[in-house]
Amino acid sequence: MNRTSFKLSTLATAVALVSVMASCQNKDEKAGSTTAAKTDSPAVKSGEPIVYVNSDSLLTKYEYFKDLKVKLDAKSKAAQTDLGAKQQAFQREVAEYQQTQNTLPADQRATTEQRLARKQQELQSYQQNAGAALQNEQATEQEKLYNKIADYLKVYAKDKGYKMVLTYQKGNSAILFADASLDVTSEVIIGLNEGYKSDKK
Repeated sequence: MNRTSFKLSTLATAVALVSVMASCQNKDEKAGSTTAAKTDSPAVKSGEPIVYVNSDSLLTKYEYFKDLKVKLDAKSKAAQTDLGAKQQAFQREVAEYQQTQNTLPADQRATTEQRLARKQQELQSYQQNAGAALQNEQATEQEKLYNKIADYLKVYAKDKGYKMVLTYQKGNSAILFADASLDVTSEVIIGLNEGYKSDKK
């Protein structure tokens, strides 16, 4: 089984789709449990209609993502270790049989080979199931991450009067150019981390 790791490039896709529209008709919508940062960014003018967030910086500095990556990397490593131990045990059993097969009666050889074949199939199934379980958990956590960021940005954009929040990722972005004065990444990271800190208490 290839090690399933929770890489930054994978999670960047969770943020790459975040595009928040905040219109006047939504002013009375409930903001939910997430609270946007109240401090005005020194770089961005109040009322700018469109701003952007650098998704690379966002994910490397968002504490929730850091903790999530550590947790899932640990699970991946544990699964890899467990599978490796099972594979080694099976290989030892096969080696032991190969050393003694010439001394065994034909019926015992046939029984042992059938048993080893079943074990091999079980090991392959275990490998596939473990890999699928890790991928499913990763997909679930990606969705949670996306929702956390999207929910926060809805409140943030509404609070600041922004019409749209775009994301920028170096080498993988629809934004060819954006003035640095429209970059609200640092402010968004502060707000997200404050919200995560409150959730952990």
